[in-house]
Amino acid sequence: MMYGWIGLGNMAQAIIKGMLAAENYDAKTILAYNRSQEKVTRFEKEYGIVGCHSVEELLDADVIVLGVQPQQLEAVYAQIAGQLKPHQIVVSMAAGKTIAQLQQGLNHQLVCRIMPNINAIVGASTTGFASAPELTNDMKQAVRAMFEAVGSVIEIPEEQFDVFSAIAGASPAFTYLYIDSLARAAVMEGMDKGTALQIAASAVLGSAEMVLQSNEHPWALVDQVCSPGGTTIQGVTSLQNNHFASTIYEAVQAVIARDRVLK
Repeated sequence: MMYGWIGLGNMAQAIIKGMLAAENYDAKTILAYNRSQEKVTRFEKEYGIVGCHSVEELLDADVIVLGVQPQQLEAVYAQIAGQLKPHQIVVSMAAGKTIAQLQQGLNHQLVCRIMPNINAIVGASTTGFASAPELTNDMKQAVRAMFEAVGSVIEIPEEQFDVFSAIAGASPAFTYLYIDSLARAAVMEGMDKGTALQIAASAVLGSAEMVLQSNEHPWALVDQVCSPGGTTIQGVTSLQNNHFASTIYEAVQAVIARDRVLK
């Protein structure tokens, strides 16, 4: 199969790099276009892929990934609508744009949405996937395999995509902020920042693994850590008194509200 990329931002770079590292893809089967030809040239040199000087040059690809911002989609529609072949699959990473909107704009039915997160850079993305009913299982698997090269892929109903965008797409930023806050608290107590960051990040990673592997409810795990009259329960109580949970709820709702505006 041939894979075409329109737009070469950080996410596209992470996924292309992951595809090639997985050794299931030949660099010469990956075609790439970007408005900045300087970036296309850099990708050619760095990854050995095929750079394109126009969108038209990659229209023979079996899978075409739209790695552009939502506000740039209209320009892409103008370039490729009506030129797509019946077997071609178009994958959109644009937030807020529904499958129905993509199908209408592209005048093409084989469309799916994908939402990786920034952790794709280290091969640990949690990626959301939703597809038009016209895609066969083999077609869906071809798309999934691309993004499984940089982490896990979870197929979800499209109507839940905005929720996914909040709890998987935006939550890495929330988690980075939490890790940094833990580290800064340690710095206030005399620990150097580098050591504090390493400890905080490692503890958060281990805690996530516990949730995934233990099959325990997170609150049950909280109870396991909190000894009666101990130190941890004091910290948990402080977080609750300072509206920790409701602050997270509001942040998630803010992301969802913005995603719905983009529609």
